Amino acid sequence: MSLLLISDLHLQPTRPDIMSGLTRLLNNLPQGCRQLYILGDLFEYWIGDDAPLPGTDLLADQLYQLHRQGLQIFFQAGNRDFLVGNAWLQKAGAQLLPEAFKLRFPDGVLTLLMHGDQLCTDDIEYQAFRKTVRDPLWKQAFLSKTIQERIAIAENLRAESQMRGAEKNQEIMDVNQQTLEHVMDKASVTRLIHGHTHRPARHQLTINNKPAERIVLGDWDKKGWYIHATPEGTELISVEL
Repeated sequence: MSLLLISDLHLQPTRPDIMSGLTRLLNNLPQGCRQLYILGDLFEYWIGDDAPLPGTDLLADQLYQLHRQGLQIFFQAGNRDFLVGNAWLQKAGAQLLPEAFKLRFPDGVLTLLMHGDQLCTDDIEYQAFRKTVRDPLWKQAFLSKTIQERIAIAENLRAESQMRGAEKNQEIMDVNQQTLEHVMDKASVTRLIHGHTHRPARHQLTINNKPAERIVLGDWDKKGWYIHATPEGTELISVEL
């Protein structure tokens, strides 16, 4: 048995190459792959299940067929697609995961899965924004607006995010080491996998005087990134799009 993990594809109509790359990956899953974990930001943005991005219904159909064939599919919300709801998940045959999820990997290592934005605690402005938009009352108010209103709000938020991102010190947008160590210690894990930062790498750590590891999935742009976990080990892999 093996499993695959992906994140930060940022699927959008202007990047059909990324959708094609994902389709190829899904059509050529490693033999014995039984689970797929999507760790957030599958979509560039999501304003509600009643207004899916073009092409996402076809993706849902493909995922559902894999689900029918025995693949378990899990979705963890990112900062771009935290409004993905039960309607789309059911179409895709996917199960929603909590923001932090512990999983025993095929190699026996207990591993914590996260999107990763909650670890970037040096970015105080973003964390305040994250707290606001994750509030159920904010979500309810947003989803009650017309599709046109939601599109306008989403476009404004994207523009503001890009502007602020260009102005910020890039280091505050990365994972805070103390937060990372606290989260891993509290969860009693020696491995954490996340996306969000767009800095694919494997980091060797020491937590409570024990060796530990942080694996960062890359975003899909010129390359696609995924993790393939088997009983023999866990590999971070890139493919040309």
